[in-house]
Amino acid sequence: MKNDFLDIGGHKFKSRFILGSGKFSLDMTRKVIENGGVEMATLAVRRANVGGMENILDYIPKGITILPNTSGARNADEAVRIAELARELGCGDFVKIEIIRDTKYLLPDNAETTKAIAKLKAKDFVILPYMMPDLSAARDMEEAGADAIMPLGAPIGSNKGLLTKDFVKILVDEIDLPIIVDAGIGKPSQACEAMELGVAAIMANTAVATANDPGTMAKSFKMTIEAGRLAYLSGLGRVLENRGEASSPLTGFLEE
Repeated sequence: MKNDFLDIGGHKFKSRFILGSGKFSLDMTRKVIENGGVEMATLAVRRANVGGMENILDYIPKGITILPNTSGARNADEAVRIAELARELGCGDFVKIEIIRDTKYLLPDNAETTKAIAKLKAKDFVILPYMMPDLSAARDMEEAGADAIMPLGAPIGSNKGLLTKDFVKILVDEIDLPIIVDAGIGKPSQACEAMELGVAAIMANTAVATANDPGTMAKSFKMTIEAGRLAYLSGLGRVLENRGEASSPLTGFLEE
């Protein structure tokens, strides 16, 4: 659709594919961004090696919105410090809040995330929180000042797909913010399925980075995300339970 933009905090994007850059070599980073038609890419602040020999910022094409994440933060205060450091390094005002205390399952802490949102909103950040898909928590985050909600589809890095489908659909129906599925999406078809639910965008990293050809896989994600969005906007056809229906009068059995 010509004027179908992803709007996050008043910033408009044509692409609905957000790329996580954490698992790519520096040389591959540029290729997957370009092949995926990506307009926003995450950045772990520790990879922004300002003044060092190699800096990932040098490999991200101009015009790409940087989405620094607070990877490594265990509570709200640590997340705020990382976000402020990213801003000082020139990464802009966007931030993906990622607060994880659990080192085994790597599940986000919704309560600490909500606290961080309130603190960062007072500092004029554009805030995208990574969260467990829970309606009450999402409402709290929206009230605290989040600009989008990023529920996980499955445990981070697992490539298991949209295991939280029913909960994500609840957020789509009930939250007046862009819902962006983040973590767990392992195949382009799973990204398409999520887009058909009405989510605003998909973030992927591991599924692309662990493919035999990451550049081509990024292009595949781009295409299926666009297809899923078009399907949602078009209105999916109804589903009949326990019966069929002829597609035309001539499809049925002939009468003698």
